[in-house]
Amino acid sequence: MNAAVRAVVRVGLYTGSRVFFVYEGYQGLVDGGENIKEATWESVSMMLQLVRDRDRDRGTQGHGQGQGHGQGDTGTRTGTRTGGHWGICSWAGRGNGVLLTGPSLSLTGPSLSPGSEDEGRISPCSHPCYHPVLPQTRDGGSRLNIIIVAEGAIDKHGKPITPDDIKTLVVKRLGYDTRVTILGHVQRGGTPSAFDRILASRMGVEAVMALLEGTPDTPACVVSLSGNQAVRLPLMECVQVTKDVTTAMNEGRFEDALKLRGRSFQNNWNVYKLLAHIRPPATKVGGTGEGLGPGHPNPTPTPAAVPKIPTGNGVLDGFEGLAFGMVEEIGWNTVGNWTGLGGSKLGTKRTLPKKYFEEISANISKFGIHALVIIGGFEAFMGGLELVEGRARFEELCIPLCIIPATVSNNVPGSDFSIGADTALNTITNTCDLIKQSAAGTKRRVFIIETMGGFCGYLATMAGLAAGADAAYIFEEPFGSRDLQANVDHLIEKMKTTVKRGLVLRNERCNENYTTDFIYNLYSEEGKGVFDCRKNVLGHMQQGGSPTPFDRNFGTKMGAKAVAWVTGKIKECSRHGRIFANTADSACLLGMRKRSLTFQPIAELRQQTDFEHRIPREQWWLKLRPILKVLAKYNIELDTSETAHLEHLTRKVSGPQAME
Repeated sequence: MNAAVRAVVRVGLYTGSRVFFVYEGYQGLVDGGENIKEATWESVSMMLQLVRDRDRDRGTQGHGQGQGHGQGDTGTRTGTRTGGHWGICSWAGRGNGVLLTGPSLSLTGPSLSPGSEDEGRISPCSHPCYHPVLPQTRDGGSRLNIIIVAEGAIDKHGKPITPDDIKTLVVKRLGYDTRVTILGHVQRGGTPSAFDRILASRMGVEAVMALLEGTPDTPACVVSLSGNQAVRLPLMECVQVTKDVTTAMNEGRFEDALKLRGRSFQNNWNVYKLLAHIRPPATKVGGTGEGLGPGHPNPTPTPAAVPKIPTGNGVLDGFEGLAFGMVEEIGWNTVGNWTGLGGSKLGTKRTLPKKYFEEISANISKFGIHALVIIGGFEAFMGGLELVEGRARFEELCIPLCIIPATVSNNVPGSDFSIGADTALNTITNTCDLIKQSAAGTKRRVFIIETMGGFCGYLATMAGLAAGADAAYIFEEPFGSRDLQANVDHLIEKMKTTVKRGLVLRNERCNENYTTDFIYNLYSEEGKGVFDCRKNVLGHMQQGGSPTPFDRNFGTKMGAKAVAWVTGKIKECSRHGRIFANTADSACLLGMRKRSLTFQPIAELRQQTDFEHRIPREQWWLKLRPILKVLAKYNIELDTSETAHLEHLTRKVSGPQAME
């Protein structure tokens, strides 16, 4: 939430508006006096990593913004839907309003809201039948079962399902030693993740833009993220759909309640159900890892192995392993505990398949592999292209092929996100927090941090946005000595304020001449007498650690969707007991594009790729760089062409409460 407050304040000041803090939530707005104070640029410094909102909380937080150009009082509020509804209704006729939904994601409409990345609330549609499932997993070798119960869970008759009820059932029916742990408010603590900070910053900017673009007739709206796109939804429609969910639950129309929660919620629920139970054997699918090995890919092989496929083949060490016959049978229980592990259990290698076509073809026949799911980075993409080219010479390569992007660099064409990038981003952000904290007792210090990513500046840019950097140097945005000098001058001016520290990020291959050492020496010399300078090359620590919840869930959904796709392709391409797939759409890359996961023929992605620098020709996150500069107080023009437009909810159900 603090990132949203910071963005609202700074973008509001950037637009020439006066911005005010409202303490004690809506009660402070009513009481006035000391509860309303004008915000300054420095008042929101060093708050990105704080756990709770600096404004004292009483149910909701308020931030008033007076616009100074004739539109009257407007408000941007972060908190729950109840307070937002009350505030908008009370202020009707006085201006427009925006609501940023809070961590519980209790407002139906947005797919994601600030604070919700690590939280999820699921209301089961019926009383779960745990007793047949648990022995099944125990028979497979599992010695631990975890049952998660939402605090509001009910059965199909509306009766509450409590942890104690489930414990009693498991103990009586199965005789298992069972413990109950209630997490409580520990779920609301902790430093916000990089994803939450970036989401909140984007939503804060979007909220201010919505206010500035609004008129007295513009309806109050909710700003949030759908897929990877900022959206504005009418607040009253969201409130109505939320009420419809409650009504549907009370009436026992659980399927309608699921539909009203939205497509993202339904997809998550369906994937969970798919992976919760073992299915009968079906088709053999080979899974291989190829490319850069971050703390990420394991969430993907888990579902890639399990939907409808209790036994499949895991290929060790990428294409080289496939050529040398390093193929192991993996089953449902083999991958059971992989989701939370960093690194790659299958192993990765950058070797491309072209020089091993004969060996690979022979092993595809030998092991009876009917499809390939390739998990990896840019090498996986290039390897897929080579396999498609090899189909003309080797019939064994004419099998369905699906690539799942997985690399910390996030440089694979065809996808906005790659598995592993979020984990690396959190590592960088947390390290930057520690480095900034080290300067708390040492005034006037600037840190130069080098990040990984090859030629792709995704990590540097997004970490800069999440950590509150003053500058981020990347290959995609050329810079020269004048730009470096301008940044030094900017930091010199910054040291005259109450904020006497600086943070500068540099992508490892942003410029072959302006190296980290060069920039460090330049800053040290030009800032002599005003600030001192330190440098830090993060290195391979960015590739370690356990995968974040975002990467685990993203990888799980990608793996499940990929296997469902290749299974369908196998059936489609089967003729007289043989599989022959040589069309362009039989070799695809699965990627997140704006609001949805899409399959794109890899041959079509060739034109969208800069092979020399191993990056896509167009990258969505470059449009966020102006936000980074505005929040760092650079006087630039903020491009608002990508701001969202007001949309309407179109969720239909069969019950009487359906919204048309």
